[in-house]
Amino acid sequence: MAEIGIGILGGGYMGKAHAVAMSSVGAVFNTALRPRLEMVCASSPESADRYRQAYGFARSTDDWRVLVNDPRVEAIVIATPQETHREIALAAFALGKPVLCEKPLGASMEDGATMVAAASESGLPNMVGFNYIRTPASQHARRLIAEGEIGDITWFRGEHTEDFYADPQAPATWRTTGMSNGTMGDLAPHMINAALALIGPITRVMAEVETVHKSRPGGEVDNDDHAQMMVRFANGAMGSMYFSRIATGRKMGYAYEISGTKGAIRFDQEDQNALWLYRMDGPEAERGFRKILTGPAHPDYEPFCQGPGHGTGYQDQIIIEARDFLRAIETGKPVWPTFRDGHEVNRIVAAALSSSEDENWKNIEDF
Repeated sequence: MAEIGIGILGGGYMGKAHAVAMSSVGAVFNTALRPRLEMVCASSPESADRYRQAYGFARSTDDWRVLVNDPRVEAIVIATPQETHREIALAAFALGKPVLCEKPLGASMEDGATMVAAASESGLPNMVGFNYIRTPASQHARRLIAEGEIGDITWFRGEHTEDFYADPQAPATWRTTGMSNGTMGDLAPHMINAALALIGPITRVMAEVETVHKSRPGGEVDNDDHAQMMVRFANGAMGSMYFSRIATGRKMGYAYEISGTKGAIRFDQEDQNALWLYRMDGPEAERGFRKILTGPAHPDYEPFCQGPGHGTGYQDQIIIEARDFLRAIETGKPVWPTFRDGHEVNRIVAAALSSSEDENWKNIEDF
């Protein structure tokens, strides 16, 4: 089995998740490529060395250029603030190194377009970190829809709702400044990505984006708290989505409902190991939604556990993502979602923000 040296930029919440995933993925999926935690980069020498020791990296640095240029670092994972994504990715591609970048793809539309162009020109594997859609339940939902099990899709409702800023007295932090850190930059991309994966391309949007708590202890708020939007899909289906960081009581409200001509699907990430399926067949008196507990028969479940209903968790989604990234490197073939897929999410976010400002429908092709 071949080894591959992994460099991770950022050692915080997502940096740790990626480090754990790269440490585990070989054993879980018996991958042909086995990651070697070569180097981690953080904002100071002290924090970088702390992450090195905690996660098992060989070396550490506080300079991203040192990591990217190191010959023993053969693939890059970017888990740093959005405004750093573009420069790091471009440098990695120039050196012939594959890149897995956390969402969103850059801090602006220009960043995203530049990163897509660089990825395309390099021909190197590239992925964006949309992990929630990789649960066995959501993968099964995608399969059911693709195989026509619920017929032609007529309607989609999605949300990504959390309550970490529901308290108006919660202090201002980095999360309350910069549009890329607001709800449309932080939470909305995950559910927009899910909508694209489950239903297909979105052609136009109508949105309202709002800051409810305009000031917090310690500073003013210059990004959004919640947003709603109507969408029209290329296949003709109608849809709506809601995103919020002030949704009182919601902890991980990544949820969707899908209606088709032959059935329907419901999913909620707070119960991520269950999928609700309705089939419009059999006697009317016996019809209803059926709860399906994920198990070895569902995509990417069995490598973690052989017991149906025992379940997978958040970290497992990142391990599946790591497997996909390694597979792209091994085969040289793109694995969804690529930078181009990530940029499509950015285009929809940009259209939604413009729609909210102008109070009218926006065509995605114009962004």
